[in-house]
Amino acid sequence: MAVASQRSVWDNVIEMTKSAQERGGDPVMWAIQLSSALKAAGVPLPSTELADLLVFHICWSNNVPIAVIPSRRFHPAAYRLYMELLKRHAFSFASQTNCPNYKRTMKSIYEVLHLSQIFSIPTSEPGQVIVGFVFSIVWRLLDASLDDEGLLELTPEKKSRWLTGTQDMEIHSHDSFNEKRTGRHEGMCKINTVMAVEIIGDFFKHKVTSRILYLARRNMRSHWLCFIQHLRLLTEQSSALRSSKDITPEALLQLTSDTREVLSRKCKTSSQKQFHAVMASGSLASSASQCHGTSRSALWLPFDLFLEDAMDGSKVTAMSAVEVLMGLAKALQAVNQTTWQDTFLGLWIAALRLVQRERDPSEGQGPVPRLDTCLCMLLSVTTLAIFEIIEEEAAQNNEAECTTNCQRKEKHVSGKRRRDLIASLQQLGDFEDLLAPPVPVISVANQAAAKAMVFLSGLTVGSGSYLDGMSLNDMPVNCSGNMRHLIVEACIARNILDTSAYLWPGYVKGPSNQIPRSTSGQMPGWSSLMKGSPLTPPMVNALVSTPASSLAEIEKIYQIAVNGSGDEKIFAAKILCGASLMRGWNIQEHTVLLITKLLSPPVPADYSGSKSHLIRYAPFLNVLLVGISSIDCIQIFSLHGVVPALAGALMPICEVFGSMVPWTLPTGEEISAHAVFSNAFTLLLKLWRFDRPPLEHVMGDVAPVGSQLTPEYLLLVRNSQFASYANTPRDQHKSKKVSKYSSPSSTESIFMDTFPKLKGWYRQHQECIAAILSGLKHGSPVHQIVDGLLNMMFRKVNGGSQSLTPTTSGSSNSSGPLTEDVSLQLKLPAWDILEAVPFVLDAALTAYAHGRLSPRELVTGLKDLADFLPASMATIVSYFSAEVTRGIWKPAFMNGTDWPSPAANLAIVEQQIKKILAGTGVDVPSLAAGGSVPATLPFPLAVLVSLTITYKLDRTAECLLFLIGPALISLAAGCPWPCFPIIASLWAQKVKRWSDFLIFSASRTVFHHNSDVVHQLLRSCFTSTLGLNSSPISSNGGVGALLGHGFGSHFSGRISPVAPGILYLRVHRSVRNVMFMTEEIVVLLMCSVKEIVSCGLPTEKMDKLKTTKYGMRYGQVSLAAAMLRVKTAATLGASLVWISGGLSLVQSLIRETLPSWFISDHKSELDGGDSGGMVAMLRGYALAYFAVLSGTFAWGVDSSSPASMRRKKVIGTHLDFLASALDGKISLGSDRATWRAYVSGVVSLMVGCTPMWLREVDVDVVKRVGKGLVKWNEEELALALLGVSGMGAMGAAAELIIEGEF
Repeated sequence: MAVASQRSVWDNVIEMTKSAQERGGDPVMWAIQLSSALKAAGVPLPSTELADLLVFHICWSNNVPIAVIPSRRFHPAAYRLYMELLKRHAFSFASQTNCPNYKRTMKSIYEVLHLSQIFSIPTSEPGQVIVGFVFSIVWRLLDASLDDEGLLELTPEKKSRWLTGTQDMEIHSHDSFNEKRTGRHEGMCKINTVMAVEIIGDFFKHKVTSRILYLARRNMRSHWLCFIQHLRLLTEQSSALRSSKDITPEALLQLTSDTREVLSRKCKTSSQKQFHAVMASGSLASSASQCHGTSRSALWLPFDLFLEDAMDGSKVTAMSAVEVLMGLAKALQAVNQTTWQDTFLGLWIAALRLVQRERDPSEGQGPVPRLDTCLCMLLSVTTLAIFEIIEEEAAQNNEAECTTNCQRKEKHVSGKRRRDLIASLQQLGDFEDLLAPPVPVISVANQAAAKAMVFLSGLTVGSGSYLDGMSLNDMPVNCSGNMRHLIVEACIARNILDTSAYLWPGYVKGPSNQIPRSTSGQMPGWSSLMKGSPLTPPMVNALVSTPASSLAEIEKIYQIAVNGSGDEKIFAAKILCGASLMRGWNIQEHTVLLITKLLSPPVPADYSGSKSHLIRYAPFLNVLLVGISSIDCIQIFSLHGVVPALAGALMPICEVFGSMVPWTLPTGEEISAHAVFSNAFTLLLKLWRFDRPPLEHVMGDVAPVGSQLTPEYLLLVRNSQFASYANTPRDQHKSKKVSKYSSPSSTESIFMDTFPKLKGWYRQHQECIAAILSGLKHGSPVHQIVDGLLNMMFRKVNGGSQSLTPTTSGSSNSSGPLTEDVSLQLKLPAWDILEAVPFVLDAALTAYAHGRLSPRELVTGLKDLADFLPASMATIVSYFSAEVTRGIWKPAFMNGTDWPSPAANLAIVEQQIKKILAGTGVDVPSLAAGGSVPATLPFPLAVLVSLTITYKLDRTAECLLFLIGPALISLAAGCPWPCFPIIASLWAQKVKRWSDFLIFSASRTVFHHNSDVVHQLLRSCFTSTLGLNSSPISSNGGVGALLGHGFGSHFSGRISPVAPGILYLRVHRSVRNVMFMTEEIVVLLMCSVKEIVSCGLPTEKMDKLKTTKYGMRYGQVSLAAAMLRVKTAATLGASLVWISGGLSLVQSLIRETLPSWFISDHKSELDGGDSGGMVAMLRGYALAYFAVLSGTFAWGVDSSSPASMRRKKVIGTHLDFLASALDGKISLGSDRATWRAYVSGVVSLMVGCTPMWLREVDVDVVKRVGKGLVKWNEEELALALLGVSGMGAMGAAAELIIEGEF
């Protein structure tokens, strides 16, 4: 009976519908009548049975298919009915999700709409189906509206992916909907189009559906881009949209804009709102909002710290500074949530500050990278980093695809970063003090300004055409240039600016009619070369001293180096290693690549013979090797990331020339194979950390960062770079920008096994470090070489009547005088000599211990050995370093008799060290020896020091001293106090122009022996940056207080206190326990938060903090200002962790240190007035910003960095920790307010700044964190988290939207 009654209800529905169709009744009235009838019959709505009935008995009546949207022109009433039903039911999901058939209905929709094929939705999970369903409805309506107005043909695909038009299906006439095309019919079609457009707007206006569509935007990006293209076409040309009274084109564009915030990260408390406001502040123009001097500009201090750290001469890296700086800029732009204009400006200012710290270089700075390296960082590396960021945007726009057939660029954002670059450079003109050029580059800056004046005057400014021969006397009087002129020229050379920059207001000073129409005399230069003039000595001198200004010029020299005559090759090598390398900032990246390639010349076509073809190039290679041996050159190669390729080019040279004896060329010119080998070998050693003291291998749990830069590692990086060359899209893009001549001639991998002689030496080097030497057999070839070397070194000892050759390690034995000529005996390959050197040194030290050699004789003999084969200096250094750490020798008394005495100026050195460290509050141990006891050094160290001070500081000796210097500093730093000050005293007597550098280096060793003083130095970094000194109002804080003016002696003409940041950057590599550094930084960050809130007030006064309409304030210190300083403190902490330990330390911080900190109880160590939890809350936000920013530095915000592959596991582990703690599975010891602020802060920052991180994490972990946030009533934040975490979390986000009716 019930079944019959139910059948009767549906029969009535069919009859009612047919009657309405036949009389052409109003669909609205039909729907009302139908709804009333169903309600009276007790049928609940919505009803799946009714849906089935309408589909099969209305749209497919009599088995004739009539799809509503494709047949809308023939059946506008059905289309109108469809839209009325949409308006009534498409915006209400909550009631439907509770229906018993909900999952079955979603599965049916999933299959009917083919969501897996169209949108690649992997499963029929209800939440994901809802997103696809809503998106498909809106898109269908959009394409139908475009088709109605004839606009669909204007789309890139010329058609819709949906069935939207009559051409898409066969329409048959039938009785059910046989409507005639009358005027009323046409009017209804137009009304329907307007209604469809308005419904599209309704979907974007409605709170629930707009958020569901946002999920589609975030997680179906390619489809969304295609959809947006269609929608923009609608807003631009639709008459229906313009005629609508419900929505305007502008309003629809705004509703669908990417800038519209749909899923906010709103939090419940005002402090959390302040957190988001401050986190999003990074404009340099906002420096007026300061709290005791800490401005928003300080948020860019990671730039300053990285740039300054890169100037450390002991730091040679395998990774390009361009890539690091590019990743750093993207990280800061994302986390600070600023425009690229502000980011570029912050980067320019940081690089200019670096140059200003070196603007007046003096010899007192010693053997460290100086002005040329700083200018390389500003004008080449920084410019290239910005160039890559701009090119990345262009590449993204070119590669953006909507679908397979939809590849139109998003033109509305194209060039945005380029425009921001222009704006930043225009704004840079306001910083006149920073733009003052250092003295050595004033003339170059003036020439850059003159170039702009020449352009405005209408004269031709080609590559070297007009200014090439202009002398300083010809320059216009008022063409005073500054660093901005040089920056602009560097950008123009790389095509990210054009000459329209010359028209900027204030760029050119003075009238253009001051330009002379002729010059006093045309000197030979680059323009002459490009016109075909031969390389004469005067021209070579001019080209060596003047940098090339274009890639074409440097390629011309390269072609001469490859194809020219012997003399021309030498000339070309000198030119390449001259000013074009050091100060050819506009083409420097090409120059280093071309020089590296020239070090690996190909085998000539006419070459035959068993010997290496490299021998033919010996003079040419030697010029190149000498030309790039300076410390600034090596650092420039390092900054450009060419070290792995350079090492790969040097190894064959070492292998070949180290296996040969000196020979004479057919011209009669004698070329020493030893010289070529020594130059290549010592250069190779400078590229890896051979100078690290062996102590690091036997003491401490963690080796100092950077000590893993071994030859094997360099080759692995080199092989990886060459293997990927032009293979990946990014590498293909990069290969198009470099010189056509700089591509590697061979991309084959090479390994240490490829170089057996080098590998043998390296193995022996490691053995000498690890254990006492053994294995010398009497009468063996090596024994004979040892005997010959000892006789050469100590031939004057005892008239040559006694040999010092050992038979075994640690003993000496006389074998009688040698009758064979020593010089002839030692005409041996360098590798054979190097193999014997450790045994020679063992014998020499043993002879000294037995009294057969005096200190002077020992040192003189070692110098003779180094003079004979300069490459032996590397073995001497490593051997004596190992002997120091073994500790088997008695100390040497530096009494002025046996060994040189430092007494003459040791007291002065002590006073200067104290003055250098005066700004840190660190106590310097006394250097004065008690009574009449002279100073002492470990005996092997005394030998090394005495050896180094025997050299006169000329060009030849500098190369050796630059090799020894870092090793000596590392070794002395690991020895007991006051070894290094003693060495500094001795060297200051020898080379007074290096005295400031030596004393500064000695002051650093104070921090090597005591973790307490390292803590004090770190504290000084925080207090100086934040302006938390004893007089906070007078302390400006910020980058200036942290880094000052370098180590400052040349700045004031005398030794002065050094800023704590400079000291830390020169110290951190020698701190063995880097885990200690991380823990200290976390503790100092927490203490800094308390001091920021209290502003130096005692605890009882902190309780007076109160809330006003301006936020929480005490006096003039608002909550916003406090949060800004907290952000600065966290930025500093993250920078120090990243710089101190790199990727591994950041991963340890997030995976271990922070979870341990939250689990532990810190109430006792962090006790103090809290003013209602404000300190605890700010600590949580500080840790959140600290953690996320550290991660962005190490991994990047996208997937462009190789390190990004390592973050998935670490972030997943950390989020799992958060989820477990939120679930109550982990007990926490930290303050509840700190924990809550940390979780909400970390999630909020990841959602807003690093969404790609979340898409890589296991979706189940993300869902667990989301559920925990919901328990905290943080539904908005949970929804934002799920919304950006990829397709897997999209369904959960949609369900949360529906459940909460968000």
